[in-house]
Amino acid sequence: MLLTHRLGVCSWSLQPTGPADLASKLSRLGVDCCQLHLDPLREGRWDLAETRDALRSAGVAIRSGMMSTHGEDYSTLDTIRATGGLRPTAHWATNLAIAKGDAEIARSLGLSLVSFHAGFLPHDRTDPERAVLLERLRQVVDVFADHGVVIAFETGQETAETLVHALAELDRPSAGVNFDPANMLLYGMGDPVDSLRRLASRVRQVHVKDATRTKVPGTWGEEVPVGTGEVEWPAFFGVIAEKRLTVDLMIEREAGERRIEDIATAKALVARHVQVGAK
Repeated sequence: MLLTHRLGVCSWSLQPTGPADLASKLSRLGVDCCQLHLDPLREGRWDLAETRDALRSAGVAIRSGMMSTHGEDYSTLDTIRATGGLRPTAHWATNLAIAKGDAEIARSLGLSLVSFHAGFLPHDRTDPERAVLLERLRQVVDVFADHGVVIAFETGQETAETLVHALAELDRPSAGVNFDPANMLLYGMGDPVDSLRRLASRVRQVHVKDATRTKVPGTWGEEVPVGTGEVEWPAFFGVIAEKRLTVDLMIEREAGERRIEDIATAKALVARHVQVGAK
């Protein structure tokens, strides 16, 4: 029996000016669900009721949320390694407050899943920073759990092996991963297909995104339209079928000037490999 997946789009990929613009672009793409960036609502730039009503009127379900942490700098691999996720001690109090605010919004929207970048978990289990980060992650997971929301850590900033061991050490069974195959290539953290197989039991959602590996160690790879990069999509979707992962697939595009067109291309590629529909 074929598995059916919900296919949507990450709201930030469409660079919306507001809820109505987001709803219009999603309707134009012919998708019925999305992952919503929660911070514009928490910061008061978007009105929660207006956002919910605009998407509902367009027939779009909000399936999950995304949280950004304070002060992240993606200029280079070095800057994001220093500033990403919950790593910066100077921003910990602010990031905990962000988590509390986003958890309340997620509950108000009826969401059961929110994703974010944990922040380059050290692979060395004796590294003292690893214990600090894991304790911060426990607190954030618990904040969301108190609101009935599961947390999924974005893949890419660690190898699959490091993330498997960190999740076990975290000791929060509800916590999982948002698997992004392109991030594994962009950060140079392993093969996407093999990594998906290793992490399958903890995958809560998948980002559909493509990339090419860097040719210069210590620098970014390049995000490219889905189907033109180095993600082996037939094998990737083969693992999803093999492991019977019934998670949502969210198309993410964070580069380029033709986002609508690139997302439409990704949507067509997904439809060639999996059954898409309402669940």
